[in-house]
Amino acid sequence: MSNQIIDDYKKYQSAIESMLFVWGEPLSITKISKQLDLKIAITRKLLEDLMLKYETEGRGIQILETNSHYQFCTLKENYSYIESLCQTSKSKGLSNSALEVLAIVAYKQPITKLDIEQIRGVSSDGPLQHLMERQLIEVVGKLEKIGRPQIYGTTDIFLKSFGYKTLKELPPINEFDAFNAFQSQYVGLEEVSHDSDQNDEAK
Repeated sequence: MSNQIIDDYKKYQSAIESMLFVWGEPLSITKISKQLDLKIAITRKLLEDLMLKYETEGRGIQILETNSHYQFCTLKENYSYIESLCQTSKSKGLSNSALEVLAIVAYKQPITKLDIEQIRGVSSDGPLQHLMERQLIEVVGKLEKIGRPQIYGTTDIFLKSFGYKTLKELPPINEFDAFNAFQSQYVGLEEVSHDSDQNDEAK
């Protein structure tokens, strides 16, 4: 195998990794082939070799194939560590990244994960999961397009948490100003909640 072929092979596998990471949801081999401008048989070989590479190197993530759709997922052997991490995150307030994603969802809803990540420029799996655990956002449907990606919107709990009755009360500012506004409002609500808890304990 020539050096050029090896370089191209690595380039395509790198592109596949990036697509699977950004997409988040199962991605069809047809779509992957189209993006790479390769035949399906060649794309399948690239995927199979990449899957084997992750398996033999003992990585913490793997590529799972279901009905010719591929997706990154964690090893089941690491579930206990992930579960503990998620439980820890539930006890914390909202991070800056979560507040940023929340602001984007609030002003752009309904919106897909891919659109959120295009605005932020980084993966948003963690913040989205955290916001859903807090019941501040939810899946409100799926787009009628290839892959049927999920679309997100805010919840009634979001409105209550930030003191709004309806979404019409959101201030007419861009998502970055909204992030700052949400940050100050959420911090204020956290302090009120904390003071209330202390008063209850003192009674």
